[in-house]
Amino acid sequence: MRHWLYKSEPFKWSWEAQVAAGDKGTFWDGVRNHSAKLNLMAMRLGDQGFFYHSNEGLAIVGIVEVIREAYPDPTAEPGEPWVVVDLKAVKALPRPVTLAEVKATPALAKMSLVTSMRLSVQPVTAEEWALVCRMGGL
Repeated sequence: MRHWLYKSEPFKWSWEAQVAAGDKGTFWDGVRNHSAKLNLMAMRLGDQGFFYHSNEGLAIVGIVEVIREAYPDPTAEPGEPWVVVDLKAVKALPRPVTLAEVKATPALAKMSLVTSMRLSVQPVTAEEWALVCRMGGL
């Protein structure tokens, strides 16, 4: 299983909205970056990712799971190459892990959240996953 990080501005789509979508989940749309698109295309059923509140909050707040692999983004213009995956909420972190904490942790210095801050969908290594989960109280 691979791990990922998904960024969302809470006023557009919050952790609470993701939880409210229930087991049917929702598609992760609006990705308009080719690197992020390739990350979406690499995802497989059961992969898990961190749900990150960007701009407001600046914290990893929960864990989501891929419940449908990449398919054409229904919000894209015809002929555009963008894709989505479907995600469902798995669990909230008992304690959100802030961007400041991630940046202050030497073992996370190479995490994409630190090195590729603008990328909206990012890979997370197994070591980063385990450490952030511990930091968040899991």
